[in-house]
This record gives sequence, C-alpha cells and structure tokens, in this order.
Amino acid sequence: MVWNREKSNPPSREAAMNAPRLRRSMTDAERRLWAALRKELPGIPGTHFRRQVPIGRYVADFVCLGRRLVIEVDGEIHADAGRKRRDVEREAYLREQNFRVIRFQNREVMLDMMSVLGRIAMELRGTTPNPDPSPQGGGEYSGGML
Repeated sequence: MVWNREKSNPPSREAAMNAPRLRRSMTDAERRLWAALRKELPGIPGTHFRRQVPIGRYVADFVCLGRRLVIEVDGEIHADAGRKRRDVEREAYLREQNFRVIRFQNREVMLDMMSVLGRIAMELRGTTPNPDPSPQGGGEYSGGML
C-alpha cells in the first residue's frame, strides 16, 4: 500500500512527537473536514487520507499519500505576517517533497463544505475548473460529481 512505503525523508523527532497531540486537539473546522473526507470522498480510488501527518519537520493537517496531496486548514493565526512567511516556507518544502498543497480558511470549511470538497475532488482527479461554466449553474469543474 502506498501509505506503507518507506519514507524518503523521515519526520523530525519534534514533528513525530507533535502529531499525536495535534490529532487530539483538532479545531472544529479540521474535525468537520476530516468527517467529510471520510464520508464523501472514499469513492475516488487511491484517496486514503490521514490526519496530522509528520513530513520532515512539519505536520500536515491532512494528507493523501497516494495522490501526494496535502490539505491545510488555516485559522486566523495564519493571517499574521510571521506565520504567513512560515507557511510559504512550509509549502515550498512540501512541494520539494513532490506534494501538491491546497489551503482552506476555517470559514470556508464551516460555511461552504460542498465547494471545499469539490476543489479537493478536482485536485484528486487532476481536473481543472471549467473556464465556461453553464449559466444555469453546475459545470463548475470538469471532473464529474463527487
């Protein structure tokens, strides 16, 4: 199985120790997205998600190792200039490890889960948004239904 492969860059000791604590103290938005990932996306092959996964010196909120996709859920703390700088460094590191990274704000997860899941499904399927969506609605992405 893909998630059982030997890790090319093992997690730092600090990240490995931090991950279980982060799993126990997930935010409301993280809990809500975790439930939706487990309930709504299992029909897409190769989409086994894990939560609070140590990667190098970082802990990613959600990871689909088979698709090399990291999902981050950001609260208000990520608006701080110093935090934004660290997030840029973190994303660069994850991309160097061949991960794609998508970010959502807490409010997006709490208020518009269908759009969040739609974007995740597009990333998982490798589809792109339709440049000419139907004026009647729908057709917002070319990957079919969730």
